[in-house]
Amino acid sequence: MHSLRDTARTIFEQALADCSVERAMERHVRVQDEKLYLGEDSLDLRSLLHLRILAVGKAANAMLSSLLELVPVPSNCDVSGILIAPSAPLKLPPGFQHFAGGHPSPNEASFAGARAALAMLQESSEAASHTQDTLCLFLISGGASAMMELPLDPNISLADTAEFHRVLVASGASITEINCVRKHFSAVKGGRLALAARNARCYSLLISDVPLGQEDALGSGPTLPDSSTVEQCGQIVARYDLLPQFPASVQRFFTSPALPETPKPATLHASASVLLHTNDLAEAALRRAEALGWTAILDNTCDDWDYREAAHYLLGRLRALQQQHNRVCLISAGEVVVRLPASKTGEPVGIGGRNQQFALYAATLLNAEDRPIAVLSAGSDGIDGTSPAAGAVVDETTLRERFFNFSGTATPFGGTSLDEPDRRNSYKAALDALAKFNTYPFLMKRQATVMTGPTGNNLRDLRILLGQLG
Repeated sequence: MHSLRDTARTIFEQALADCSVERAMERHVRVQDEKLYLGEDSLDLRSLLHLRILAVGKAANAMLSSLLELVPVPSNCDVSGILIAPSAPLKLPPGFQHFAGGHPSPNEASFAGARAALAMLQESSEAASHTQDTLCLFLISGGASAMMELPLDPNISLADTAEFHRVLVASGASITEINCVRKHFSAVKGGRLALAARNARCYSLLISDVPLGQEDALGSGPTLPDSSTVEQCGQIVARYDLLPQFPASVQRFFTSPALPETPKPATLHASASVLLHTNDLAEAALRRAEALGWTAILDNTCDDWDYREAAHYLLGRLRALQQQHNRVCLISAGEVVVRLPASKTGEPVGIGGRNQQFALYAATLLNAEDRPIAVLSAGSDGIDGTSPAAGAVVDETTLRERFFNFSGTATPFGGTSLDEPDRRNSYKAALDALAKFNTYPFLMKRQATVMTGPTGNNLRDLRILLGQLG
């Protein structure tokens, strides 16, 4: 008989499989009668002389390969592009350059890829005789903010830029707030990249890991006009007391009275289609849970909440639903917020991520009086923070059962129950792991981690809570 933990894992894995990048690309990109259809836009392929493609982010490899399979390029059209992704494909298409941009912090390749992208787009813009003969396609997915980066101020070093990114990620700000600040820092974000190709026709295809309707925050919006302002950027910096945490060069940049504004809709026309969004992942999980016989309910209320508040809210909602349904599955998509303490060295506090932080904290809220409950929280990209796990899945026994000891001397997970002193010690150890943001080792020992490896996709996080009658 499958445990609730196993069922939660199954729903998560099936939902990921249902959100295939390849299938999404087929729904939004097609060729018919020598016309290329991109979402609701179309282009006569016979007039196309130059095709330039920039693919950047965690899903860049899958997006690029599936696009090239769908689009037959005319013989008189030259094709070239840039791929900025953690790893190169097995076979890089002719005419393409690959840059292994860093994540979660930018690296040398992030800078080099940004410079190459700007140069390619500027050249395309200068060569375009009219907007119909040159097409710049942008394939953007989550992770692009760090993988492609270049400060507006050329005097800001890579080391200072990496520290700037680290401070933002650890600040507790929402992804939209973080990317607002990034946009005003960068030469390739907030629409500035597309501005370099202003004379060419530009189109963006997006795999979105930001809240619905805020697509200009995806990858910090390199190819879309920016809806945020310098004023809002300053308010966010002040709200989270970021300025004193930034390196001196970054402090000088943000306190400059001449901080430039990003391109707005009036100055930058851009077309885009969202191929996949977090809602697609949540709805796939909903369908899968219902197919397994669960009463499935979607509740994204706690998106961008502190992880502790989110855990209390979702468990409270689940317990109420358990009074009404024999088998209930509560699904919540989006991200929770974990605020890390400031670090002078820039080193991570521990090994873990927001999903494991949420899951372990939820485990501390479960007790022996609970009806059977399982709580899964995992990232659709397969990587949670500084750990190799996608997330974790816990239940009411996680802190009350012996865990597997790799020396072979302990009782396997799910075996003999701990006595009361050991239960207290396990709970104390869990609180210690949470305080140190070092949840991965604790959860791994209890076989509670969710391991998928990098998925080549990025649709934010998914939380699946299952509850049934005892």
